[in-house]
This record gives sequence, C-alpha cells and structure tokens, in this order.
Amino acid sequence: MKKLGLVITDGVGFRNFILSDFLNKAEMTFDEVVILSCLPKGIYKTHTNIRVIELNVFEETFKTWFFRKAKEIAHLKLHQQGNLGIQDNLKTNDSKLKTTRGYATRFIYKLTALCHSEFYIQKFQKFQNKTFANHKITNEYANILNKEHFSLLFFTHQRPPYIAPLAYAAQKQHVKTAAFIFSWDNLASKGRMASNFDYYLVWSHLMKQDLLQFYSSITETQIKVVGTPQFVPYVMPAYKILKQDFISEFNLNPNLKTICFSCGDIATSKNDELYIETIAEAIQNNAIEPVNFVVRTSPAEDPVRFKLLVEKYSFIRWNFPKWKQVRANHQESWSQRIPTLDDVKQLRGLLEYSDLNINMLSTMSLDFMLFDKPVINPVFGNDINGLYNDQRFLGYVHIKHLINSKATKVVSKKVDLLEAIHSYLDNDLDSKNRKKFINQQVGVSLIKTSEKLVESLKAWM
Repeated sequence: MKKLGLVITDGVGFRNFILSDFLNKAEMTFDEVVILSCLPKGIYKTHTNIRVIELNVFEETFKTWFFRKAKEIAHLKLHQQGNLGIQDNLKTNDSKLKTTRGYATRFIYKLTALCHSEFYIQKFQKFQNKTFANHKITNEYANILNKEHFSLLFFTHQRPPYIAPLAYAAQKQHVKTAAFIFSWDNLASKGRMASNFDYYLVWSHLMKQDLLQFYSSITETQIKVVGTPQFVPYVMPAYKILKQDFISEFNLNPNLKTICFSCGDIATSKNDELYIETIAEAIQNNAIEPVNFVVRTSPAEDPVRFKLLVEKYSFIRWNFPKWKQVRANHQESWSQRIPTLDDVKQLRGLLEYSDLNINMLSTMSLDFMLFDKPVINPVFGNDINGLYNDQRFLGYVHIKHLINSKATKVVSKKVDLLEAIHSYLDNDLDSKNRKKFINQQVGVSLIKTSEKLVESLKAWM
C-alpha cells in the first residue's frame, strides 16, 4: 500500500499544494493521501475531502533554539566565502541585544568561528534533536506516525523550525521523508534546513547543483527535478478570468496599457513607497504615456505603510491580497495566512493582462515572465545616498543569474526607471531572454509539474 503523508506547513504551501492540481494527481497515484497540517483543519473543507490531521504546533525552548541557531550559523560560515547573500545573512542574524538570546547569539558566533564544518553542523543537528526528543509534541507526532504507517512523509517546505520534531519522529520510526525546496533563493542565501531528509525535490537542474554544493552529505540519487507547483494555478482553467472581467474588477481604462507594481514585504523591500511614488508622479506629470497603474501589496504584511499613497494618488488601483489570517498565536504568524480562490484569480489576471511589471527583485519577476511580460527591477538605495540599501541584493547568487540573463531591466536611478518604462511600453525586445531564464529557473513545464512531483514521490516509496 502506497500511503502519502502530505505536510502543509504554511499558507504558501497551502496555495502550492492544495490550490494547485497536486491533490488530484496524488489521489490517482497513491492508495491513500493524508494531510498533516500546521494550519487549522477547518480551512480544507471547501477544497478537498482528503482526511486532515491538525498538528499541535511545536514551540522552541531555549535549548532547541540554541542548537538550531548554532547549526544555521555554522552552515552560513561554512559557505560564506564568495557568497554575498550568505555574508549578508550572517550580518542580519548577529545581535547586540543585552538579553539571554543576545548573549547566546554572540557566543554562537564565536563557537562557530572554529566549529563550522559539515561534521559540526550534523553534531548541532543531533543536539537539537535531543532537546525535543521527549517533548510531548514530539511524542504526539510519533503516535500519529505509529498509527498511520505512511510509506513517505512529504514536507512541502524545508525550513520552518517547527517541523523539526516531526522529521525527527519520522527518522526514529524509519519513515521515509522528502522535502520540497520552497523558493528560488532558499539554498543560495538562506540558512540551514530544519532537519535532514531522505529525499529532496527541486525546481531545476540549477537548484540541484546548489543543493549539492551547500549540502555535501546529499547525493544526486536523493534529488529529483520537478519544477514548482507555485505557478501551476496559472495554467489551470479554474483560475482564468476574462480580460473584460479583469478591467471591471480593477476599474481600468480599457484603452490604456497597464503597469503593475508588485511589492515585497517591508523586511526586504523598504523602498517600495519611493518606487510607487516615482511612477505615480511620472504619470501625473505626463512624464510617461497615460497608463493604468495597479499596485499589488505583499500578502505577508498588513499594507498600512501605503496609507498615505492611497490617499495621495486616487488614480492608483490597489490590489490588497485576499489572504486570511487563520491563526494568530504562532511563532511565525505570517505563515498562518492563506490565500482565497478570488485572490489567485486576481493575481492570474494581473499577470496575464498587465503590459509591464515593476518590482524590487522579488519572485514576482518569475510570475510575470511566465506570461512573457517585461519586468523592471528598481534598486535605488545604496550605502551612500541614505536610502535602504537594496542594491546589495545585486550581489546575491540568484539575482546574479537574473542580471546575467538580461531578462529584466535593473535600474538604479529615477531617470533610468522612466526610460525603461518608455522602452518596454514602446518596444519589448527581451522576450527571448525571459524564456531562457524561465527554463533555467523552472526546470519542468507547469502542465507536467504535479505529475512529475507525484511520480518522483512514488519512486521513493
């Protein structure tokens, strides 16, 4: 009997694996599929009849946090040479706070200055596991696994710290585990995975090489290239809307082209207000041709920071993502936001019917390129001009691939942004580069992604 345990860790995992066609393919392939959810059980009722087990959420003790942090910092120090993203992450994680965790963080930095080989990383992982080995939540997870007899436990995100006890419980019971690498930047600039897994699913051959580079204990036989379900709703008829409905939904002028600015979250995209205002002023002053201007904010944050812009520019059409907060008391509350079906439809409409996208180096560049739409990436800030330094991201490995592809126009000044807008609205010449970049980043066609995913999982059972 082939029985799959599908671990949904957060709202994006919900979107990728519940709102895509993955479940349909999985139900046709496996004898049974059971969802193990870090989200409330009730949210699945309108989407699937598959049995759902709601997991009680593990909260880290200080000891667990300490060894998890040591493991992550050791991983970053091992791979920091020549990698600006990891060097940047090391700076971000350091602490000057005079608190228990602040002092502990500084001790970890000193400890890992010497102890940061793969051997020590695995030691820290073992110590981390010991801290929750007898925790009541870990025992609950073990009882679930003992009762269910899964052939394979599939983690839809490799990084959340609260999944570590479940992965450990699976290891102790010799239940096979597989993890999906969540995002295009997770390997080249982020910290260590939450645990070790038996198998890994990646977007592309490029991501496969990153995985082998940053995790020396993993072998090629443990990895399969499957694409990503993140974009699968874009080829599903259920989410397609007609152009006239899109125009009506956003109250647009059907005779004008449409620019969409897509925001990042405030942690990494602090200059979004500047970029939006720069474009709005150019429209208002006729510095660019008359256009519809739509702004989509990040679903990971409350859009309150844009309140003044909403009031100042009445012609901007705002798309505040329709994501619901389904649980408030959680160590990573943003992970407890889930998208509605209407939001997926609105997003697909924006991707399909906008003529140009502008964003600060976010994954949304890929979303728009999948619809062969031109993209501009503004980065005005540096160490000198007093703005938030978003130009430093240009040195990140995954962004270097973007820059080298010439699939977008990266601009560092207002005059260059306006020139790029003029250029793309007048004559888009970068379609070929965009398609090459998509092929590099997303290694499997969207139509075949879910099928490839379930075939890979079944092969490991």
